[in-house]
Amino acid sequence: MLKRVFLFIATNLLVIATISIITTAFGLHGYLTSYGLDYKQLAIFCAIWGGVGSFISLLLSKVMAKFALGVVVINAKTAVREERFLLDTVQSYARRLNLPNMPEVGIYRSPELNAFATGPSKSRALVAVSSGLLTHMTPNEIDGVIGHEMSHIANGDMVTMTLIQGVINAFVLFLSRIVAYAISMALAKGGDKEEGPSFLIYNLLIIVFDILFTILGSIVVASFSRWREYRADRGGARLAGRDKMIAALKRLQLGMSYEDDRVPSMATLKIVHRASWMEWFSSHPPLEKRISRLESNKEYA
Repeated sequence: MLKRVFLFIATNLLVIATISIITTAFGLHGYLTSYGLDYKQLAIFCAIWGGVGSFISLLLSKVMAKFALGVVVINAKTAVREERFLLDTVQSYARRLNLPNMPEVGIYRSPELNAFATGPSKSRALVAVSSGLLTHMTPNEIDGVIGHEMSHIANGDMVTMTLIQGVINAFVLFLSRIVAYAISMALAKGGDKEEGPSFLIYNLLIIVFDILFTILGSIVVASFSRWREYRADRGGARLAGRDKMIAALKRLQLGMSYEDDRVPSMATLKIVHRASWMEWFSSHPPLEKRISRLESNKEYA
């Protein structure tokens, strides 16, 4: 879990650091004038650069998922047994959810019990399950898993997560520069603010506050991610039935002895991963809480 948290934060810091380096190298700091900060220019700068990395990740999400985990997309013409079951289930739910296109369906070889949905839009989505899940779960349990993943697609969770991450990145850029400027001005030699802030101190402070605000922002992103998992569980219960969704989560709970960590950045997309005491930074709620919520809700029985 600590590794995932570190990688999540490090990835966002890398994006922000890259933006800072590029803008510094090319002198793209039009918001920093001899009269102080131009807040309008700063806001535009942060809004554009804050969302660039997130939307690039979204556009490449399906391609990168296939490449990173070796997802093999099922060919409808040659599908057999479990493959045909997966295709038929996804197609049935896609129709019930009025999706514009049926998502691609794939399998990746891994002993873990897991699945995920990704893609830049509802019409260009991918649902993938692990070979371990197909081996160890019953058709009813798999039905619940597919219902959960299809709910993510129908809810537009991939796009929403990208928007939230982009907004958080923009706020990190915006606030870190404002606070860094205010402190560097206060530290100006002899209190003579007409000399302006030290460029070195200003940029060092930006780095410090980029780190601090990124960590705080990751808590907000993780909180939304946990909420969307609860919502996808409810969606899976509506599509497959509450008993199937609960059975799927219980089976996943038993199968947590192994988790494929080849691509830690994919953990947020998957239906389950190990929770820990650092729940504030966790993208998924503990399975026992997810199961308890469904068991106490008779609406989807």
